Amino acid sequence: MRQTVISELLRMDHRRSTETSESRTALQGQITALQGQVTALQTQVATLQGQQGQQGLAGDPTQPELPKEAGGSA
Repeated sequence: MRQTVISELLRMDHRRSTETSESRTALQGQITALQGQVTALQTQVATLQGQQGQQGLAGDPTQPELPKEAGGSA
């Protein structure tokens, strides 16, 4: 009887260990995927910032400059 209980406990422990390992692997995969998404978003942000910088140098054609008299004090 005692040996049966020990065997059952060992079997349950092994199953729990396997499930933990599988969960850890799945979570690591999700983390890797999220890191890839973050990298892609950082690239998009850098691209947009670069475009804004270029527009700032070239002037934004969608925002015409105000006439000097409407611009406030000189």
